[in-house]
Amino acid sequence: MESTQVNRLMTVMVQVQDIDIATSALNEIGLSVTHLSSSGVFLGGRNVTLLIGLVEGQEEEVVQALKRTCRRRVEYVTTSLEGAPFQMPLSTPVPVGGATVFTLAVERYEVFS
Repeated sequence: MESTQVNRLMTVMVQVQDIDIATSALNEIGLSVTHLSSSGVFLGGRNVTLLIGLVEGQEEEVVQALKRTCRRRVEYVTTSLEGAPFQMPLSTPVPVGGATVFTLAVERYEVFS
């Protein structure tokens, strides 16, 4: 992709379990992806932040690829019952996963060699 064509940047957070299949799906539609390790605050889970440079109009194709490859899961968080006579841990199901997508306009894009 020529540097003058890139005018959008998608920042996408996905779970580490989905990174290989998501990256493959994005590569299949001709997009290069940079990924950075990150972590979730709520559950402390390992996530990956994807940076995807693209041309206006490709956003929906990326979103559809991510919907096919980044699935939701249920994880369990241990909590205690407040006010209970005995401190018994309680496993609470929490839905995680999928993808969080931000799309930004790019004013300038250059590649230096």
